[in-house]
Amino acid sequence: MSDNHLDGNAVAGVLSTVFAVDVTVATGRCDGCGRMSALADTWAYVEGPGSVVRCPGCESVLLRVVQSADRTWLDLRGLAVLQLPVGDA
Repeated sequence: MSDNHLDGNAVAGVLSTVFAVDVTVATGRCDGCGRMSALADTWAYVEGPGSVVRCPGCESVLLRVVQSADRTWLDLRGLAVLQLPVGDA
């Protein structure tokens, strides 16, 4: 695995096409180690054909996202839970 990662803000653009809220302020719990953190505080790898977001605690894959011209694939199986803000909250 490369140390060439960005923070989770790097996937904000692609995730904004799927979610109606700013997902970088969402909090998730890693299914691997149980760590809770905001998406903005995770490690994002964006150099491949898609993006991979990893837990900064145990380096488990939290989510994967791939886009093509007509669809988006989103794999969240590394997250035990994802808490999204509602409205102005």
